[in-house]
Amino acid sequence: MELKRLFDLLDRYKEKFNKPILFGGKIDGIWQRYSLQQHIENSTNISYGLMQLGIQPGDKIISITTNRPEWNFLDMGIMMCGAIHVPVYPNISSEEYRHIFNHSEARMIFVAGEEMYSRIKEILPQCKKIEKVYTFRNLHGLEHLKELMELGSKNPQQEKLQSIKDSITEDDVATIIYTSGTTGIPKGVMLTHKNLLSNVEAIYTIPPQKPELVTLSFLPLCHVLERIINYMYQYNGYTVYYVDNIALVSEAMRETHPSIVCCVPRVLESIHDKIMATGRKLTGYERLFFYWAVNLGYRYRIEGNNIFYRMQLWLLRRLVFKKWKQALGGSLDIIVSGGAALQERLARIFWAAGFRVLEGYGLTETSPVISVSNFSKNGVEFGTVGPPLSNVQVRIADDGEIQCKAPSVMKGYFKDEEQTKSVMTEDGWFKTGDIGLITKLNNVKITDRKKEIFKTAAGKYISPQLIENKLKESPFIDNAMVVGENQKYPAAIISLNFFHLRSWCDIKGITFTTNEEIIGNPVIKKRVAKEIDNVNASLGEHERIVKFELTNITWSVDTGELTPTLKLRRKIISEKYSSSISKLF
Repeated sequence: MELKRLFDLLDRYKEKFNKPILFGGKIDGIWQRYSLQQHIENSTNISYGLMQLGIQPGDKIISITTNRPEWNFLDMGIMMCGAIHVPVYPNISSEEYRHIFNHSEARMIFVAGEEMYSRIKEILPQCKKIEKVYTFRNLHGLEHLKELMELGSKNPQQEKLQSIKDSITEDDVATIIYTSGTTGIPKGVMLTHKNLLSNVEAIYTIPPQKPELVTLSFLPLCHVLERIINYMYQYNGYTVYYVDNIALVSEAMRETHPSIVCCVPRVLESIHDKIMATGRKLTGYERLFFYWAVNLGYRYRIEGNNIFYRMQLWLLRRLVFKKWKQALGGSLDIIVSGGAALQERLARIFWAAGFRVLEGYGLTETSPVISVSNFSKNGVEFGTVGPPLSNVQVRIADDGEIQCKAPSVMKGYFKDEEQTKSVMTEDGWFKTGDIGLITKLNNVKITDRKKEIFKTAAGKYISPQLIENKLKESPFIDNAMVVGENQKYPAAIISLNFFHLRSWCDIKGITFTTNEEIIGNPVIKKRVAKEIDNVNASLGEHERIVKFELTNITWSVDTGELTPTLKLRRKIISEKYSSSISKLF
């Protein structure tokens, strides 16, 4: 059947995959599972409930929650009655919440529970359009989502709902997603049903067409990457389990045995770091085999491994990498990585361990996937983000910027025509703001953000992301920001990987009580300097880091240095560490 609106996925599901278990999520530590029929009934009752409360087509409704099956009920329920879903990150600032609530003119908010409600409670009086707040968890003084569904079930308006659904076209706005933004105020990206469905239909053939597969969803569903993957899971008839706490992902993997997951590179980095920390504690033959496997994995190639390499890999998959597979549920096959650049060595070692890692690239404005690796010949090229999708055209502008044209390119920024025009070329191509190239194998390679490239005093261009990604390959370095615009040389602010450092310090007999003591220790400074020297050896002379400063915290969303999508907030970091930056020059 042809899909024109996102809620048509329900009819497709019913026609092709009428499954007893569609979604699963934990409530108070116990898995709660839902069938397709429950999905349809709950979504429809939410539509009825919203209509009963006076919600009209075009009204905006906000959700602020971690991942849960009920997100799907709300998502479909909102869209079926013609309203517009505005999913918002659960970990942004009060100022950003206030802006989004008022700018979107939302009439309702659905919030996860007490913790997230406490983040917005104080600003609600400043948001005059908000009429009602519902919660996904029982919370005194607020109505529960179930109460809305009960309201709907008691007041069905089948003919009216069908009339509204029939009136919705593929070009109508389905959602407004506010970009997290590394600078400035978040912009509301308007995506239509066609935008999102065109992306789903361009990626659904990449994974196996086996509806019996199980997947695990733990990236925030307000992130457009996880959202489109979630729709793709449903398009393919997979069973989806949801995790509302990233700390519980390992446990959930062992319990649900997923075949496919989607993640950001930071998740793979964290898994790798923990495995390496375990390896450092091994002794004897176990230690020997572990490091043999790791060093072999870093050299993995998709094709062209000689017979001696393949024999070693066959052995080490059984002796070492098998344990990696078991730790991640035993069935994990495909890992989709997006949202930021994945270190090439990590892609290689996870492939060697038996996980097929696919890297994708895109933006919220492109719904989001522009390119992604696949399993065709030359479809995986390490260091790239795969070929453009079949319905996406990509070109490289004279200044190196990646531009694209596709049915997935947004309708525009909400209430901002000027900004919308600024990101489109005169001949109708979307300007991504990323610098990159197309390889000989037709794969897209990203090198930097256009706005982040700077010149030194000598007039040499520096691509900070390129250097930062190389620095982060060190197990000692969690994050880094390269600075040096209009200065004699580049330098770096380094956020250390304290998890790795504590383990390393134990082995070396270095005692400490605080992070401040760690960064002040001359032995550690010398070790970090050695890591930077290793990176400098691979850089051009004008790109080499001459000086560095260490921070005493791990950068995060909560501490303000990272966006919800884990990108650097360069302006905030520059202000926060202005004195440290001054010392570098």
